[in-house]
Formats: sequence, C-alpha cells, structure tokens
Amino acid sequence: MANSVPYRIKSITDAHRLAGLEKPNHPLISIVDVSQIKNRPEVNAVIFDFYVVSLKKGCNNLLYGQQKYDFDEGSMAFMSPGQILCSEEDELPPNLQGWMMFVHPDFLWNTSLAKKIKQYDYFDYSANEALFVSDKEETMMNAIIENIRQEYNANIDKFSQDVIIAQLELMFTYAQRFYERQFITRKITSHKLLERLEDILKDYFNNEDLLSKGLPTVHNVADNLNISSKYLGTLLKQLTGQTTQQHIHEKLIDKAKEKLSTTELSVSEIAYELGFEHSQSFSKLFKTKTKQSPLEFRAGFN
Repeated sequence: MANSVPYRIKSITDAHRLAGLEKPNHPLISIVDVSQIKNRPEVNAVIFDFYVVSLKKGCNNLLYGQQKYDFDEGSMAFMSPGQILCSEEDELPPNLQGWMMFVHPDFLWNTSLAKKIKQYDYFDYSANEALFVSDKEETMMNAIIENIRQEYNANIDKFSQDVIIAQLELMFTYAQRFYERQFITRKITSHKLLERLEDILKDYFNNEDLLSKGLPTVHNVADNLNISSKYLGTLLKQLTGQTTQQHIHEKLIDKAKEKLSTTELSVSEIAYELGFEHSQSFSKLFKTKTKQSPLEFRAGFN
C-alpha cells in the first residue's frame, strides 16, 4: 500500500531516480517515455517543484469532471510547480503509453516564457480536467516533443535554449486552442456543469442564512462543483462570455431585483439578506450592473 503523505520531488534528477530511470541528459528539462518507467513511488501523492506536461494513453476510466470516460485516445495534463498529484492506483496501468516532460522554472528564467506561462490557465486545472487530444492533435504534440528531445540531446550551444523555448510556446499555444475546442465539442458535459452551477447559485441565494455565510466566492462555487476555479472560469467564458465572478453577480442582481419588486423590505434589509455587511456595497454593485440605484429600480418597476 502506498504512503498517503505527499512526497516533494525537488529536482528532475530526483524524479528520474524515483521512476527507476537513468539520470537526465539535461538537469532542467527532460522528456520521459512512460512505458519505460520501472518504479511506482510508494506514495499516493507527490508535489513537483517544476512544471510537468504529460500525454498518456491507456488510462481507462479517467475522471473528467464528475464523469468517467474510457478514452483510448491521448489525454494531456499540465501541472505548475507546487501542485499535488494524487493517484489511487498502487500499480501503473500495464498498457500505459505516452510521455512526460519536466521543465524546471530555472530553465525559463530571463526568457519570454517566464511570465507568459502564467497566462496559460490550464496549468492550474485539476488533474481530472485533462485535455483530450485527437489523433491529429496528438501527432502535432508528439512532433514538438521530438524536436525538444533532439535539441537537448544534441550538443548544447547558445541557440539551444531559444529553440526549446520556441517549441514550448508553440505547444502551449496549441494546447490553448485544443482546450477551447474541447469546451465546444463536449457541449453536453459543459452544459450539465452550467446547469449544476445554476442550481448551486439558486440554492445559495434562496438560503435564509445567507448573511452568516456571506456572498459566494469563485472558490466556493468551484469546490461545490468539484472542479478548479481556473477551469470553471475558462469554461464559463467559452459558454457565456462571462467570468465566474460576473456570473455570480448576475444571479445576485436577479435575486435583488426579485426582492425589490415583490417585497416591502428596505434596501438595507435586502442587502443584509443577500449577504452584504454594508448596504452601500450592495447599492454600488447594483448601480454598476444595472445603471440604476436600487430605489430607482423599485420606483421604475412600480
């Protein structure tokens, strides 16, 4: 049975050692053939101190959101340093294929990608929010990986880092495109998630104990949906054109309009019922969203 205490993998050399592989040819970047991994670390959770990008096949019953898929095509995952990777399996799948790429933050230092990589939200998605790639997309990603592998295995010169950085940027841009495609093609799953979000917000704003609970946060909503806040935000942007915060505010304003038009409650009482500590904050948000003050809306409605 694997140990449940997370194990911190501080270096790419350490990752190779744990997997039973030879030392990496480059200390700051490495590509591993997953079928060659000999050891499965005796832990259920690991923390990497570097970026990890993987493309794997043969992972049956892979979790995608709250649903399981028997997906024979490749699935990609992106992890930033400090994230925890968990596994309930005690052994590696016998038919596992694909690759893992490790990139230490030091490799990106003083390059265009050092800051730009933070713009790719999918590095903060949960492991179960994988990117499913078609055969064509997989071929494109594999070609980039092979270019990187050849570059760092060759004689390192002053151009090597620039060439690899360019290949990484190309891969991450393609991943952005493929994720947006996935949000569109998996409409049923995406819209079911949107329906669940609507139900969660409806229940939240119908709760009489809203004042003590406070306003719902993006993190709270994402936790209730069992997905990462970054994934939820990107999904909503694709489906509705709004951020998660904007979506929450829209439902809040809808509830406020209902109370203003159907009750005799004062603006302050409505603000408190909706979870605001100060009625001024509620009035400011209401006017920002509707171009009217709460009293102006009530007067116009009546």
